[in-house]
Amino acid sequence: MINCLIIEDEHGAQEVLQNYIDKTPFVNCLGVYESGLDIRLEKLKEVDFMFLDIQLPELNGLSFLKTLINPPKVIVTTAYPDYAVDAFEENVLDYLVKPFSYERFFKAITRVRNQIKITNNEIDKQLFLYADKTIYKITIDDILYLKAEVDYVKVITKEKSILLLDSLHNWEKKLYDYNFVRTHRSYIVNFEKIDKVSGNLVYIADEKIPVGKTYKEEFLKKMKYIR
Repeated sequence: MINCLIIEDEHGAQEVLQNYIDKTPFVNCLGVYESGLDIRLEKLKEVDFMFLDIQLPELNGLSFLKTLINPPKVIVTTAYPDYAVDAFEENVLDYLVKPFSYERFFKAITRVRNQIKITNNEIDKQLFLYADKTIYKITIDDILYLKAEVDYVKVITKEKSILLLDSLHNWEKKLYDYNFVRTHRSYIVNFEKIDKVSGNLVYIADEKIPVGKTYKEEFLKKMKYIR
């Protein structure tokens, strides 16, 4: 989920943006403002990007943008195409000329989403795991595989093994956007770390990990191999 603000003084344009946002499952609007002067700086720190009109009361949208030291990403929404060069000089990500379609809106926010993913990718991969009264820092790429042990999950990296009070189901959800695959009711493996597959066994760093009947079809679909 990515968070945004709308800075727009026309009520009709506000409604269009809010309707488009409501149709988009990965965008959440934290507020609508008629002027940049109405926004607290703390609020700006909570958002990933903002929709910014140019013709605003009291302070032009681009002038407001220039006052910000570390602004969120910006999509300009305006009825005037003439300001595009000035806007892109301020590093806006997109420039929407009213009226614009949902398709054009979606293209713009997808660009924002992709930029945010690139920016946050390394941070998102960092994990701090609490076990044995110790906080361990690892990255998702460090994980070789995970193993369920009754009410615990063992996270295995090349350097260490960390036993956590958790469920494999929870970890399956946490790792959904990464290249991990469930091979067995007791195992999730990092697909990038697989050395070979032989019969119903996956080999990772000299460990043999079973492939269960329930998970074998999905596991094989994920594999791309040449006979």
